[in-house]
Amino acid sequence: MSLSSVLGCLRTVGRCNPLIVQTRQLNANRTAVTKIGRKVYARTYPTVLVQEDGSTYSIKYKEPRRIIKLPFDTSSLSEAEKIKRIESRRPKKKIVIEDEIDDTFDASSYAHLWKK
Repeated sequence: MSLSSVLGCLRTVGRCNPLIVQTRQLNANRTAVTKIGRKVYARTYPTVLVQEDGSTYSIKYKEPRRIIKLPFDTSSLSEAEKIKRIESRRPKKKIVIEDEIDDTFDASSYAHLWKK
C-alpha cells in the first residue's frame, strides 16, 4: 500500500478503511478487448509493402500491420488504360437471360393411361 493512499484514507476518516485497497487488474484479458492507445510503438513489426507495379518487399514498420499497399499513379497512364482501369473497378452488370419455354404438352395424348 502506498503512502499517498494511506494518507488519503486518514484524511477521509470513516469513509475509507486503510486495510482494504482495491487495485485495478490489468492483464491479458483487458488487452484483448481494447485497443492499445500508443502514438509511438517500442518495436518494429514485419510488414509486406506492395508497390504500384505489384512487386512486394518485406520491411519493418513502426505499427503492427500485415500489408501496406502503395497508391497507383494514374497520371502516367494513357487515356485508354485509364478508361480500362476505371471500368474494371465498376461493379459488373448481371445479364438476365429469359428462356421461352414452348409448351407442347397435350394431356389428351395420355388420356388412355387414366381411363379404366
